[in-house]
Amino acid sequence: MFDQERGLVAQGCRVAAARGLVDGVLGHLSLRVDDERLLVRCRSDTDTGVAFTRPADVRLVMFDGTAGAAGELDGYRVPNELPIHVETLLANPAHRAVAHLHPPAVVAADLAGITLRPIYGAYDIPGVWLARGGVPVYERAVLIRNSALGKEMVAAMRGRAVVILRGHGITSAAATVQQAVLQAISLNELARMSLRVRAAGGALRDIDDADWDDLPDLGPSLNTDAAWRHEVARLDG
Repeated sequence: MFDQERGLVAQGCRVAAARGLVDGVLGHLSLRVDDERLLVRCRSDTDTGVAFTRPADVRLVMFDGTAGAAGELDGYRVPNELPIHVETLLANPAHRAVAHLHPPAVVAADLAGITLRPIYGAYDIPGVWLARGGVPVYERAVLIRNSALGKEMVAAMRGRAVVILRGHGITSAAATVQQAVLQAISLNELARMSLRVRAAGGALRDIDDADWDDLPDLGPSLNTDAAWRHEVARLDG
């Protein structure tokens, strides 16, 4: 049941790890399958880390954290921060996938007081659109392990696709696993570039307002499909 979807979530975990957005056993992805259940990367006593996620590590669970079908949690535990996924999915029906990751450049830039802004344009069009108007920040550095904290985080997200969790990581939400992970990659690249500019002694400046009209959405065939093929190819490279 849901073999293809489990494989996609596992692949998303491996892509995120290959891009350095998670390390060790921390971080997880999910995909909503119906009104009450989601597939989520779970942990076991033989877990070797997010970079080595298998489809079998992606389990079907109810929104309350119980097994979504017989045997789904045999030998597995849901993430402590399952409320990140549940509250994000409940807040916006358009979001079917959630990536909770720990991208180091994003964490470092935020702790350094660097606000992520649209400092470049065609270098990464989807990424710069993520940053237009600023990237929201949830200012608590806590483990989001209950629904109250999950709702706080969602409120800080302000309906946006991504939110920075101060001293912690990020949450990225989208219609697909691919989009959720690609958004995280773009956000980390924006943070990495911001840190490099500041380290070189430069000042961060938003692109000109007049440039936005010439930064079009080039469509999912490039922004998602081709980009994801590249990420998967990197795994095999």
